[in-house]
Amino acid sequence: MNDVLPTSQLRRAAVIYNPVKVDIDALREAVNTEAAAAGWAESIWFETSVDDIGQGVTAEALARGVDLVIVAGGDGTVRAVVEAVRGRDVPVGLLPSGTGNLLARNLKMTLNDMPDSVRTAFAGEDRAIDLGMIRVERADGTRDEHAFVVMAGLGLDAKMITNTDEDLKKKAGWVAYVKALVASLRDPEELHLRFRLDDQPVKRATVHTLILGNCGSLPANILLMPEAVLDDGLFDVMMTRPGGAMGWIRVWVKIAWTNGIVRRTKAGRAIAGEHKNDKDLRYETGSVLTARFSRPEQIELDGDEFGHALAFKAWIEPGRLRVRVPIVPS
Repeated sequence: MNDVLPTSQLRRAAVIYNPVKVDIDALREAVNTEAAAAGWAESIWFETSVDDIGQGVTAEALARGVDLVIVAGGDGTVRAVVEAVRGRDVPVGLLPSGTGNLLARNLKMTLNDMPDSVRTAFAGEDRAIDLGMIRVERADGTRDEHAFVVMAGLGLDAKMITNTDEDLKKKAGWVAYVKALVASLRDPEELHLRFRLDDQPVKRATVHTLILGNCGSLPANILLMPEAVLDDGLFDVMMTRPGGAMGWIRVWVKIAWTNGIVRRTKAGRAIAGEHKNDKDLRYETGSVLTARFSRPEQIELDGDEFGHALAFKAWIEPGRLRVRVPIVPS
C-alpha cells in the first residue's frame, strides 16, 4: 500500500520575506529541508517591496489556501503580515531577521539560528496571542486602521523612530537608536491630550511619551513594561513626563535597572515591591483607549513611522493571532 499523499493533499506554507533582511539562498535551503522533513509540499514564496511591505503578498498567499504563513523580516514586515492574517485561521511562523525582532524576543524564541527558527515554524506548536488594533484619525479627517503586535507610540518614542539613521541601524543595529534618542530628547514639545481608558472618566494629561504595549521587552535587556503579557487580553499604557534632567535619570533607573534587572526574577520582584505611579512615569492597563491631541502628533507602530495622528482609538483583540513557538518538553 502506498501511504504517500498526492501533492495536492499535502499541507503547504507560504514564505513572505523581506529581501533586504534575509540571505535568500540560506533561507530557501532551510525551508526546503524542513518542509520535506515535516512531509509538507514545496513552499510558495513572496517577496515584499517598498510598495507592498507585506499585506498584499500575504493576502495573495492566503487566497491560495496555504496552511501556514512564514514571515522572514524585521518588526515592520511581521506587523504587515499579521495585519493581513488577522481574522484568518492560519498560524504565523517567525524567522527573526531584523534589528529588534521584538515579537520573537517577547516570545523567547531563538533569534540568531535560522535553521532552528524554520524547524519551529514547521514542527512547533501554536500559541494564541493578543493583537493590538488602532484606528488613526488624521488632520484632514480621514481615518485608517492598522494592527500592531508590539507597541504603538507617540511623543518621544515616535520622534526617536523618525530620528533613527537607517544606514547606522544596518551597521550597528540597536545602537542606532541611542543616537536617535539623544536627538529626540532635545525636543521640548510635549503631548497635550484628552483620553479615556475603558469606561473610566475622560482625563487630561501632558506627557512626553505615550506608549501602548502588547508586550514589554526591548533589546539591551530593557523591560519597558514589566507587567505586559502577550495573552492577557489587555494592553499596558505607559506615560512619561520627567521633570528636568533628574526626572529623566529617575525614569531611566526605573526602566533600565528596576524593570530590566531587578523585576526579571521572582526574588527581585519581591524586593522591588509593587510598582507605584508617580509624576515621572505612569502605567495603566486596559482593553480600549481613545485619545485626542491638541495638534497632530507623530505616531509609530512596531518601530515604523505612521505619519501624524490627531486622535486615535486603540483596542486589544484577545487571542486573535496564532504564532508557532517551540514545543516545551513536559
